[in-house]
Amino acid sequence: MALILASSSPRRLELLGLHGLEPVVAPADIDETPRPSESADELVRRLAAEKAATIGARSDADAVIVAADTMVVLDGDPLGKPVDADEARSMLRRLDGREHRVLTGVAVATADRLEVEVAATTVWFRALGDELVEWYVSTGEWDGKAGAYGIQGRGALLVERIDGPYDNVVGLPMVTLDRLLRRVGPALHSLAEVAGV
Repeated sequence: MALILASSSPRRLELLGLHGLEPVVAPADIDETPRPSESADELVRRLAAEKAATIGARSDADAVIVAADTMVVLDGDPLGKPVDADEARSMLRRLDGREHRVLTGVAVATADRLEVEVAATTVWFRALGDELVEWYVSTGEWDGKAGAYGIQGRGALLVERIDGPYDNVVGLPMVTLDRLLRRVGPALHSLAEVAGV
């Protein structure tokens, strides 16, 4: 049974690796443009499902595909990945001292099943100030990260507290993933046993 990760995220790959899994990495190239009136929850759910279906359509019949889409939401506005340091700086200033939500749509697909859930974590940033914002932007860690920060790295210094799964903020909530896997067959620990770990 092949496990395929429909993502190029090194953080998702690392989280699976912590469970003894070494999936085949096959990023899905899909249009991620939000639809009119689509909520953030609906968007991450749809994108995760489309990524899983896209990779599933060209995979072996016995493959299990895992896909995810993570988004930071502030005041109902999605904050995606900043295109440059200026946009990262702007996002961090918006998040400064405030509460926001991190949503991850998780999808698991097999030849005949598709299961999708959305996990949510509330994150409170500390009061940052210009010095801390400029320091974090200078690290470059914001690059490729929704909301311009990574909680698993130096971005941990920006976060006062969270309510909800930590690994959801990293990009792949493992309890949610395990629940979806159990619906289609193999649990996380079962996949690790198949992999010989």
